[in-house]
Amino acid sequence: MEDSHSHQEEQKPKMIFCESGFRTGLSISQLYYSQNASAIQSVQAAIRLMPAFDVFHALATIPVQQWNGRFYEGIALKELGFSLNLGHNGKVCPASGNGGAEWSSDQFVIVDSAGIFTHSVKWSSITKPQTAFTFRVLDEFLVDALECKTSASSFYMKLKRLTNNAFPDSLPDRYRELMRVSRMWRDLCNRKRAGFGHDTNMGLNTGTLALFCPACPQPGINLPDKWEEKYNDDVIALHYVVDGNFTAQHMKMKKPEEDVSLADGLAYMVENEPYQAHVSSALDSKERSTCQNHRAVNDANIVKSNLRATGIGATACARHGCFVPHSVVDFYKGEQQKNMDYSICQAVSYHSTGVQKALVIYDIACQWYTNFRKRVESYNGLSLPKDLEIIPAIGKFHLSAHKPSCFPQYSLMFIKGAGHIDGEVLETLWSSFNKISPSARSMSLSHRQELYDDHMRDSNWKKLVGLVKALLKKYKTALNGIKMTEGPYQDLCTSLDLDQLECWMKDAEKADIERGEELDPYSLQINKAPTLLEMRLNIMGEKASLSMGQGSLSWLVEGISIEDAQDALRAEIRGLPSNPTVLQKMAIAEKRQHLSAKITKFHQSAFPFLAGMDYVEMASLAKDDSEFCLEENRADSEDENQQNSGYGAEEEIYSEDDSEAVKECPENHPLVMPSSMEVSFKSELGLRSLIKEELQLHIGQANDCLEQLRTHLGQKAILYRMNIRSSTSVRTDTRSKQEIHRTTLKINRDIRSYHRARKALKSLGANQDVLQKYQDIQQADLRLSKDITEENRFGQSSDVLPWFWRIEGHSGQSDMWNIEFLRVSWLKARARYTRWKEELEMVRHEMFWITLWFKHQEEEWEKRSKNSQEPGHVAYAEKQKDLWQRFRQKAENTFGKEMLVTM
Repeated sequence: MEDSHSHQEEQKPKMIFCESGFRTGLSISQLYYSQNASAIQSVQAAIRLMPAFDVFHALATIPVQQWNGRFYEGIALKELGFSLNLGHNGKVCPASGNGGAEWSSDQFVIVDSAGIFTHSVKWSSITKPQTAFTFRVLDEFLVDALECKTSASSFYMKLKRLTNNAFPDSLPDRYRELMRVSRMWRDLCNRKRAGFGHDTNMGLNTGTLALFCPACPQPGINLPDKWEEKYNDDVIALHYVVDGNFTAQHMKMKKPEEDVSLADGLAYMVENEPYQAHVSSALDSKERSTCQNHRAVNDANIVKSNLRATGIGATACARHGCFVPHSVVDFYKGEQQKNMDYSICQAVSYHSTGVQKALVIYDIACQWYTNFRKRVESYNGLSLPKDLEIIPAIGKFHLSAHKPSCFPQYSLMFIKGAGHIDGEVLETLWSSFNKISPSARSMSLSHRQELYDDHMRDSNWKKLVGLVKALLKKYKTALNGIKMTEGPYQDLCTSLDLDQLECWMKDAEKADIERGEELDPYSLQINKAPTLLEMRLNIMGEKASLSMGQGSLSWLVEGISIEDAQDALRAEIRGLPSNPTVLQKMAIAEKRQHLSAKITKFHQSAFPFLAGMDYVEMASLAKDDSEFCLEENRADSEDENQQNSGYGAEEEIYSEDDSEAVKECPENHPLVMPSSMEVSFKSELGLRSLIKEELQLHIGQANDCLEQLRTHLGQKAILYRMNIRSSTSVRTDTRSKQEIHRTTLKINRDIRSYHRARKALKSLGANQDVLQKYQDIQQADLRLSKDITEENRFGQSSDVLPWFWRIEGHSGQSDMWNIEFLRVSWLKARARYTRWKEELEMVRHEMFWITLWFKHQEEEWEKRSKNSQEPGHVAYAEKQKDLWQRFRQKAENTFGKEMLVTM
């Protein structure tokens, strides 16, 4: 048995090379089943024949295992006596024995994507390096960082676990070295791709290492010769979107003097020194928002002491989502105008010689553009291209949060040449950047700048790769958009009066040219309907002219006020939990007592107006429409188990299931008013003047309710869009839903009050015109609130707004209001159709421009190939030339006849 066991041990290979990709030319059997030390000599001999560049890869990709008598265990080649000589093709330095500068290390670390390895190295060097990184691991880290947002710390920990998953701490720590070398590698790759290895005289200008959008018009790059004569200003225009990101913060550096920059201002983030000079010399703006409560304006001067930068601001092309080179700035407080002015001025100056128009989309454009040109004139070293017209606009999503007056002036739907864009592309780009912001927060200034530059370059590259497919999709979408909007527009034109149509067309054409206040015709010119207070003043004026008393008017107003108080108390009772507390019951009891006193006083005051007769028993019982009470059955409690349908609470409060008991409760007590009586009693008492007064007051009440309803519906839609969709936490989501719930309660209250007013109008004998004007409100009428706050969305051509959004302000104006509504409907239908036609034309031009951009890159690398002397330079230039040629051929073959060629 012993002989057999020892024989088996002798058959075990003493060493296994685990990496099958070892490039020495040895056979698999030689590498995997080495029985003795002669294999080491074979490996050394093979390595001596390899170029020094390949040696690192060979060493780094040979994990070795040795049989220890029981199992295979990992072992380093140096422990087997392997030593690598560098500098003399694998031979010992001839000067080593004569006092030469030979240097050796037994702890030389080579980091590769296969793991971390320590080797014995000898070479002639005075720098005494301790670590080497293979190109493969640097490329892998770069792709991991760009695509997976992997930090250097996580990536190095991955390598440690690949090498020794049980004892990763036993491996040498080269995390800082990885950080430094990866920065150098990234910079070398970017310079090589930009042509610095070929154009040795190329200047280091701002944005030189950046990659920009191939489809945006860039004179001298992707536009044909004499393009000024072939295109109008609406086609050759810059389309930029501007936005800030406050997740991209940066902490203050402990030793900023030790920071070293490799590419300051050469890509997307602006050059630091000129930008610092601009920020320090420009005055801080102390503006407050004059539109809605915009945080970007109000928080512009907030300082955070622990941060060097509170965020970044960027400019990107609005049509394709590519970052503009040398236009990304840091915020040092909030989103100050001087920061965004610098970004915008840099962006509109990039490859824009001869361009006459720039559309700048900014979520607070109504505030920013007011004094923009004056601020630029006051800045030192900042200017705009000569004769460049800036057209401000607001993205479609953010426009819903602005005042109604901003809609016609800054909506992209009404800007000639804008095409069909939403102006919110930067919001989608920030989502990926937010994943790297925690890592960049504590980096040095230069490292953070290079990191953001690299991710923006990669974002633009991915846009470039998918641009042909994206333009083809846009082309099909534009065709479909024209098909959907042309019919409704033509139908409106056919059905309208020709004289009116000609007048409206002149207004639209004038608005396209002059813009500003000339765009106001795109909004409904609504005269506000008279409120309850205004109706009361009108009635008082009539009574004064007739020398009549005004006591009845105050009495009627008090009755309407009590009805609202009764409704509020009923709603509060419905919102109670199934088992109300003693305090809640006491609060309800106190409110009932107070309300009962008001009702008693009201009925006592009614004596002189009702001929001294008591008609309380004749009055109808107050009752709410259950369809608009459902939301009140869910109180704002975190414990849903404490809630029920609401009826349990009412039973607890009313204590008896008896209609008389319910009627005696002050919130249900009928009020004696002309509108609550039978027709026969009204005639018997001769209450004609009192009926007329109450009818007019209820018209005012209905107008008040409809105004509040429109306001609350708009608020609910904005809350949903701004809070629910952008919620980042459970807490924020819960608070937002509570706000929406409270707004829904207000909407239900408005509708119940309106229904009481309408019921009173019917009881008082209002004529058919009044009842036709004040229609019944259904749940379906409340579903279009989002359409009111997003008037510029796609797909409105056949929409009909609920009647209460179109109701006229005063009687006798129905014809005028119909004309006004048709006018605005026609203007918007024309704008939608025109924007889709522009979109189709622009996409076809962009198809041509992108092929010219690829051709430009192809020609540039062809020049570099011809001017290169080194074989390696020629090969790389030919490779790049072939790459751009394939991009161009793909675009030309894909677009075909759809491409609008202009030569």
